[in-house]
Amino acid sequence: MKAHFLVLLATLLVAGSFIASAALAKVLNPYSLTLLRFVCSVVILAPFIFLQPVMRARLCSVLPRALIISFFFSAFFVCMFEALKTTSALNTAAIYTLVPLITAVISRLVLREQLAIPRVAIYLLGAAGACWVIFTGQSAGVVSLTLNQGDLIFLGGAVLMACYAVSMKLLYRNDEMILLVFAILLGGCIWMSLALMLTGNAPHWQLLDGTAIYQMAYLVLGATIGTVYLFQRTIVALGPSRVNAYIYLNPACVALLALVIDDESIALTVLPGIIATVLATMLLQRRGPGAR
Repeated sequence: MKAHFLVLLATLLVAGSFIASAALAKVLNPYSLTLLRFVCSVVILAPFIFLQPVMRARLCSVLPRALIISFFFSAFFVCMFEALKTTSALNTAAIYTLVPLITAVISRLVLREQLAIPRVAIYLLGAAGACWVIFTGQSAGVVSLTLNQGDLIFLGGAVLMACYAVSMKLLYRNDEMILLVFAILLGGCIWMSLALMLTGNAPHWQLLDGTAIYQMAYLVLGATIGTVYLFQRTIVALGPSRVNAYIYLNPACVALLALVIDDESIALTVLPGIIATVLATMLLQRRGPGAR
């Protein structure tokens, strides 16, 4: 129950990051924004690592595995940003609901987790419910969803996000959690620095001021350090498939936070979708005989 509470907390933190990122995206380019999140997170955690001789000594052994994990994490953001050049946020949100199913397939191949037909049906129920919330109950929006180049790029990003979850489980070696989180974020700095150089964009971090600084603080403390720590801890305990099932709750969590923060009402037409996502998430928490 503790692990489920923690992954639900992480889901809420991720939902909040959509609201904060939407505002910050108007100030900084996405590559610079993501790199700044990683850099600030690494700076905050660095004293906890380098002031402890044991942590310093183990960092070199953890970093190679963390670079693999952070590659999938960082590459997902690159795919997302590239996809949004030629597709809509609604399309990417709809495609993102495929991540739990893709994770389950990869987990079946790599971790030998069970993937029975009834569970596939539950994954599809969750995706349908999430899409219902995303398109505010308008079936015409779902029907009109057609794949373009950006959608195909983001579909690759969805595969990368699934690989990120599986790699966190596969490459875990009873590491101290804070050390592994630090190494993953450090790896993210390396990968996003390369992405920034390849795109030829300048950071322009000096453009952040006022409210943007508080929004960035939330992204660093809550949506980066907090979620990486919580997801790493819960994936080890529950497995990637069960943790990623909570992705279906993201649209509902975003709507809930928008109601609390911005006083945006929730349309009654989305309630069937919210019920379907909650039901699918709960059903997917039932551990099959072959799951880990």
